[in-house]
Amino acid sequence: MLFSPQIPLQLEPRREQDFDHFVAGPNEAVLQSLRGIVDGPELQAYLWGPPSSGKTHLLNALCLATRSRGGSAFYAGLKNLPTGSQALLDGLEQVDLLCIDDCEHAAGDAEWETALFHCINRFRDAGRKLVLASREPLGSLPLNLPDLKSRLQWGLRLQLLALGDEQKLLVLGRYASSLGIELPEELGRYLLRRHARRLDRLIAALEQLQQAAFVGKRRLTVPLAREVLGLTMESTDH
Repeated sequence: MLFSPQIPLQLEPRREQDFDHFVAGPNEAVLQSLRGIVDGPELQAYLWGPPSSGKTHLLNALCLATRSRGGSAFYAGLKNLPTGSQALLDGLEQVDLLCIDDCEHAAGDAEWETALFHCINRFRDAGRKLVLASREPLGSLPLNLPDLKSRLQWGLRLQLLALGDEQKLLVLGRYASSLGIELPEELGRYLLRRHARRLDRLIAALEQLQQAAFVGKRRLTVPLAREVLGLTMESTDH
């Protein structure tokens, strides 16, 4: 995997997170709008939704689709950038598409707000495409720079809705396949019921179970999940 929180600036998209592997559920219209950005005239979009709703996946998919057409595209996740790294956004308007994730981490930080403001202006002046994502709707971001809020209002504003349980099971199954394993439906439903509702935590649990199964030369089963994850009561993580 080329994407790592250890590198100073995360410019490489995750190769397994393309449009074809995205489980849209109630977000089919958002998916089609983002697909249209790759070849269409829209220069900017603001994507928001709750944790684990698929924002990062879709940003990576945009980058991969742009690259597949011969364009240049980078992904940057703000929550993992080192302190004082705002200047790393300088000059990125030379690429065809930049996707900036975790924009809520810039809100309230004067240096980051200023950096984003200038970044948006440079991309607009260069006629390049910029897609930003956040957990918060634009009106709820605690921004101190009014001009940044006005710039974020440019272009499309797209809301992602949380997936239902059946769609989450489908995502887990596809992720398991990408790991080279098969997820029994019984185990998937057990994890949803007893472990977590958020996809990022479910995926982390699946990775933990895969490692335990490999080391212990065991199959992925409900008893293994009870043992490894310590699931003895109903989860309160909803």
